[in-house]
Amino acid sequence: MSVFSVDPKAGNPVTSAVLDEVCKSLRVKLKDEEHEDYRKLLAVFDESARDLMDMEDYVPTTDLARFPRNDVRQTDASENTHGAWAWRCSIKDTQPDTGILVGKTVCLKDMISVKDVPMLMGTEFVSGYTPNMDATVVTRILEAGGHITGKAVCENLCHSATSHSSSTGTVENPHAKGYSAGGSSSGSGVLVSLGEVDMSIGADQGGSVRIPATNCGVVGLKPTFGLIPYTGCGSNEPTNDHLGPMTRTVLDNALLLQAIAGTDNIDDRSFAAPHPSNIPKYYDILQTVNEPKRLFGIKIGIITESLEVPVLDPRVIDCFLAAAEGFRKLGATVEEVSIPIHKKGSTIWTGVSKTGGYLTKLHGGAGRRGHVMHELNSLFTEALHDPANWDKAYVATKNIYLNGAYAEERYPALLAKATNLSRKLRDAYDTALQTYDVLITPTLPYVATSHPAGDATPLEQIRKQVGLTSNTCQFNQTGHPVLAMPIGMLTPLEGPGVGKEGVRLPVGMQVIGRCWEEAMVLRVGYAWELGYEWKKM
Repeated sequence: MSVFSVDPKAGNPVTSAVLDEVCKSLRVKLKDEEHEDYRKLLAVFDESARDLMDMEDYVPTTDLARFPRNDVRQTDASENTHGAWAWRCSIKDTQPDTGILVGKTVCLKDMISVKDVPMLMGTEFVSGYTPNMDATVVTRILEAGGHITGKAVCENLCHSATSHSSSTGTVENPHAKGYSAGGSSSGSGVLVSLGEVDMSIGADQGGSVRIPATNCGVVGLKPTFGLIPYTGCGSNEPTNDHLGPMTRTVLDNALLLQAIAGTDNIDDRSFAAPHPSNIPKYYDILQTVNEPKRLFGIKIGIITESLEVPVLDPRVIDCFLAAAEGFRKLGATVEEVSIPIHKKGSTIWTGVSKTGGYLTKLHGGAGRRGHVMHELNSLFTEALHDPANWDKAYVATKNIYLNGAYAEERYPALLAKATNLSRKLRDAYDTALQTYDVLITPTLPYVATSHPAGDATPLEQIRKQVGLTSNTCQFNQTGHPVLAMPIGMLTPLEGPGVGKEGVRLPVGMQVIGRCWEEAMVLRVGYAWELGYEWKKM
């Protein structure tokens, strides 16, 4: 330990009573003869802390002259038919540009910072936050010529896998109103599906890109952990945070990934990623593949355990196996491969996401290198200590706080053990990927469910998403790249569309690859997409 003084200045606010309160919070007692020594040590630390807090913060710069904020406004019902827009704006490069996103409109999940545009995060638990910076992905989209037209609704603090939880209201499925669009990147999936934007950036901590991509019938990629910098985005738990592109086609997904991938030398999640100048040209690679609908020499493994999820609709299995047979017709070798720990993946993820998510909300992701949005962290601290705010929290948010506090008291090694087992989970998939070029699973076990009633109890709200992440959350802990794509449509089993002619909801498939091999994942998905019309499957 190093200190720079042991003599506090006159008027220092750290009194014996202050030290006693600190000891009380730690449940410790100091020896009487040492009490004053520790008071002085705490007092000089206070002086250092105040000195640091007086320093000007260091925030990534935003070029408002080149990328001005225009038409920043809330939406009205007439232009928000499915409740998917959180905020509208118009931001694009004022300089002539020939970037790869010229002519593309883009929206952003509303937990991605855009300077001077309010960030709602789908909640009233914290409010009044307007970012003072652009997230790295925002700058990269604008530099590539993309036109950002607004923020898409995200579910309440990104804590729901269905689309009823946002404080701005229910987000409707683009294929049938009355059904979930999936969460938590619900608005992103809807706006892309409806064609109101060409592409979007979602965020995925347990399936939150892939679930709405599937329910909305679009393509969503959860890339290798760290490939896309997370700088300037609201975090649930730093080790499973991923940003991902959401588009109508695999080709557009590759295009957006090409524009935003690569380390930014700020976010430590991205430190293992190549520099943007060395990122594979994912879009260009797909464009130059000879016979793109042919997969000769490609080996694909169906994860056996992914077909044994208790809540899996047998019709989804049939649709998925038909899609797998489609790969065979394209020339690939398709076999089943058993990965027993896949079934424990959701348990491992829960240990990290609940405990780690709780600690992140309390401490803002301590121990990470990167840019910390400490103003946002302060809002969470204030909200938790204001009883009036607790009732504004969504059921899953309350559950995270309760689960995390309980785990800290009863299972203090839970997060550590889940972290270790995450590596075991990763190693199991890596072993299978030594034999197979990609692995595949159904994305979701059932088609979109109807929205819970407005007065639904906590359990009734959660019941609508039981088992939904059974095949998605594992890969947030392992970090493997996963492409979710639509492969067919089925009639709903419940809700307002039952028995109505023409009401069908999308089914999805995941393509999982080796870390940093997004090019292969996209290649396989692209071949299937070119070979088949999913809406007719």
